Amino acid sequence: MYAVIASGGKQYKVEPGQVLRLEKLAGQVGEKIDLKPVLLVAGEGEPKIGRPFVDGQVSATVVEQGKHRKITVFKKKRRKGYRVKRGHRQPFTAVRIEAIEA
Repeated sequence: MYAVIASGGKQYKVEPGQVLRLEKLAGQVGEKIDLKPVLLVAGEGEPKIGRPFVDGQVSATVVEQGKHRKITVFKKKRRKGYRVKRGHRQPFTAVRIEAIEA
């Protein structure tokens, strides 16, 4: 069984037992959270497609709160002496999918 959820402006296909890195969510490590909205549930029999959402939720446990690896943002304008170098680390929340309830 799998589901498609929306989180952080992106859509993810999730299955029970899967560990997934999402955009930063509120919650401490070990805390249970519910991921909504659910867009699709399929795998056993007829798939349930939401219009726009399916009634239900995906239960998950927070595994880790952290930051991705650093990316370099470099800007330059030739012949002007303009150079800016910055870095960015996007925060994330790693969750383990426990159950899909539709």
